[in-house]
Amino acid sequence: MVSAKKEMVTAMYPSYISTLFYLFCLTACVKRISGTIKKDERIYPENFTRILDRLLDGYDNRLRPGFGGPVTEVKTDIYVTSFGPVSDVEMEYTMDVFFRQTWMDRRLRYEGPIEILRLNNMMVSNVWTPDTFFRNGKKSVAHNMTAPNRLFRIMKNGTILYTMRLTISAECPMKLVDFPMDGHACPLKFGSYAYPKTEMIYTWTKGPQYSVEVPQESSSLVQYDLIGHTVSSEEVKSITGEYVVMTVHFHLKRKMGYFMIQTYIPCIMTVILSQVSFWINKESVPARTVFGITTVLTMTTLSISARHSLPKVSYATAMDWFIAVCFAFVFSALIEFAAVNYFTNAEMERLKRKPAKCPPAPQTTPVKVKDTEEVLQHNPDTNGNADTNGNLRKRMNYMFQQDIQKAESNSAAATGVTRRQPQSGQSSSSTGSTGDAIILPHSSPGPASQPNTSFTTLSVKNTQPTADSSLQDLLGPRLEHIQLMGKNEPKQSPCSQPTTTGMGGTSKIDKYARILFPVSFGAFNMVYWVVYLSKDTMEAKFRGQI
Repeated sequence: MVSAKKEMVTAMYPSYISTLFYLFCLTACVKRISGTIKKDERIYPENFTRILDRLLDGYDNRLRPGFGGPVTEVKTDIYVTSFGPVSDVEMEYTMDVFFRQTWMDRRLRYEGPIEILRLNNMMVSNVWTPDTFFRNGKKSVAHNMTAPNRLFRIMKNGTILYTMRLTISAECPMKLVDFPMDGHACPLKFGSYAYPKTEMIYTWTKGPQYSVEVPQESSSLVQYDLIGHTVSSEEVKSITGEYVVMTVHFHLKRKMGYFMIQTYIPCIMTVILSQVSFWINKESVPARTVFGITTVLTMTTLSISARHSLPKVSYATAMDWFIAVCFAFVFSALIEFAAVNYFTNAEMERLKRKPAKCPPAPQTTPVKVKDTEEVLQHNPDTNGNADTNGNLRKRMNYMFQQDIQKAESNSAAATGVTRRQPQSGQSSSSTGSTGDAIILPHSSPGPASQPNTSFTTLSVKNTQPTADSSLQDLLGPRLEHIQLMGKNEPKQSPCSQPTTTGMGGTSKIDKYARILFPVSFGAFNMVYWVVYLSKDTMEAKFRGQI
């Protein structure tokens, strides 16, 4: 039993000794490696220049990595530090970015304890870099203050990171049909200038969704809202080959506040002001004329100023249509007053040309002086009674004077009445010397609207009648006519002139315009704003990608 145990221990002893020796050697190796690392770290700064020189020894920066072999892949990503401004007139936008490019150059692999060599911009000119350019860029600037803003890093496996700070002004094609309710997708396109896709391609470093970063604080635009961005890649063919082009679309939506204050509200107020003239009396020609001309000039000024912030496009924008309709309303208000004034004046002229309504003139037989004298001379009073003729003259003069006064008081404005007073050498008394004046009405033909009645003065001489006879025998039928002429003559009333009292006040055209114009303008505004505000103005191919 004992001998068996001794033999077992003796057999296990060599293996135990070998295991201990193995552990001792392993510990020594670990310590040696640790000491070597510390020694290398201690001496690395002293040999750093030598290592860089060794990396560039035999390096040709004129040749791309993998020349004559596989395609060089360049991974890119963009970090936007500032977006804007956006110019509608120039159709371009500006932004500041950190543009990063990553590729692998196996010629720059190295061995060492440091994973990444962080170098400055001086190393960039000694190695190969992609010839990336912005295809739609108008102007790109690399910042050099206070030193060139470039970052260059080399990793142990030969991967290179190259970052630049750039200010890029790129073209942004805009369709301004829906201005100012429009939206735009401004592209940024970049790719290789010299290498086709058979030699170099571009890819996104973090994939399409995360390779472009636009912080919210970096997109504070005045006239636009940056609502998103999309990335894509495409191939462009040219006579030198096919090239890979990377594209980023920045989606912009215009803010309407400025244009509402600057254009839309003034246009609406101008149209309302032009319609105030419908409530002004049509006889106030200066006031309504000033309203019309002032509003037309105001609309002209607004239309000119609205175009200053836009390029000279050959088509009408949404704002142009609104201004044009407002201008039409204002101009129509001025034309409406011209129509009211024209028809009012035409109606007044028509009434003036209408003949006046006058009663028919009395048909009286004129009494001639010669006939009266012959009657008095050939029919003397046989009794020699001088008082008879004197009383007759008094009666006739008194009667005709009463008729003249009535005619003057009733139709002074319509007739020209002249009364002839007896001269100093004449007397109406019975003791007159030679004769008395007898005034008889005498109607002369004339226009119906202006009757002309004159009076004939009869000189009745004192005759000495030789026989006593009645007045009927003396004058016969003429005496009856003279006595009854004043009583039977109808009273003349003034002619009724055409009245224009109904021509003042409000015209029917004004009454209709007070309702038609506001309703039409309100309906236009409703249709205009509903159509444009509900319309998706973003380009169709980008709607589902935002």
